[in-house]
Amino acid sequence: MYRLLAILFLICFLAFPINNKIHAQTKKLSIEDQLIQDSIYKSTKKKVLNFSMKDFDTLFFEYFNRKSDLNVVLSKTEFYNYTVQIATFSDRLGILYPDQKKVAAQNKEKWLSESYEEYMQYKASQKK
Repeated sequence: MYRLLAILFLICFLAFPINNKIHAQTKKLSIEDQLIQDSIYKSTKKKVLNFSMKDFDTLFFEYFNRKSDLNVVLSKTEFYNYTVQIATFSDRLGILYPDQKKVAAQNKEKWLSESYEEYMQYKASQKK
């Protein structure tokens, strides 16, 4: 049962986000945003690569719950803390599932291209 849930989760996690932007070019983040991402990546990489699926699920759903909460606006550091850790977990999935390495790499790139500016635009649109 756990294996089936893990496989279904992987399909949703790896395939769904990529299909939304499969033909889009990678967005370029500002130097400041890239520096924040690099700092977060270096400080959390080891921890995230040791995440269990339960740890990842907690992180993933916490991010989406906070992102969609009308009363919460994430700071730039909080936003990138979530997206970089989710992206980093793709490295783990690429190691655990070698046949999905390319998809994991694409998914990582997608999460690292998430922009705080676009998040703020999304939050502004929620208030309308």
